[in-house]
Amino acid sequence: MRQPIARENIVEAAFRILDEDGLEGITLRKVACSLGIRAPSLYWHFKSKQALIDAMADAMICDVARAFPAGQPWRQTLLQIGREFRLAFKARRDGARVYAGTFLATENVLRVGEASIAALIGAGASARFAATTSMDLVYYTMGFVIEEQSWPGDGSMEALGEAFMALAEARFPHCWQARDVWSEVDFDARFEQGLGLMLDGIELHLSRDA
Repeated sequence: MRQPIARENIVEAAFRILDEDGLEGITLRKVACSLGIRAPSLYWHFKSKQALIDAMADAMICDVARAFPAGQPWRQTLLQIGREFRLAFKARRDGARVYAGTFLATENVLRVGEASIAALIGAGASARFAATTSMDLVYYTMGFVIEEQSWPGDGSMEALGEAFMALAEARFPHCWQARDVWSEVDFDARFEQGLGLMLDGIELHLSRDA
């Protein structure tokens, strides 16, 4: 007698398809086929594709905000969480897109939120500001990685770059002045800069309230 398929096995099979075919390639039928079962068998665990995507999103962040050095300042805690989110999203093809649009009430999600909120409240923020800022941190990281994972990286941007430079030189002097930026593809540096600016703003807000 065949044993019922485990929920975690279904999620792992979906991740394999995600890495091969991207987010659009995931269907319940394809996941079931990869496991050697029929699609209706998946409905015991997942009533829809979105329910499966939700489980994948939750699984992706299982290692985020697990441990922090004792006495770590709030800024370093948020830096750590932002960086760990980025690593989690990048670990899978279309990982940030999988997480986008999911609204989860799970241990993983609340653990991360608790860590961010606690760090900010400890620094003097209100619970409301701490909570919204915690979400903003995720939104920034998620949006950044969506763009990062969409980058072709195969030389196909060269023609676009040439057109950009020609138009900037002819009509947009400030874009032309900053032209070197458009040819740089250093996502690590850009992520850290953006995250740093966000934390600078939080720090300013905290000091003003204090």
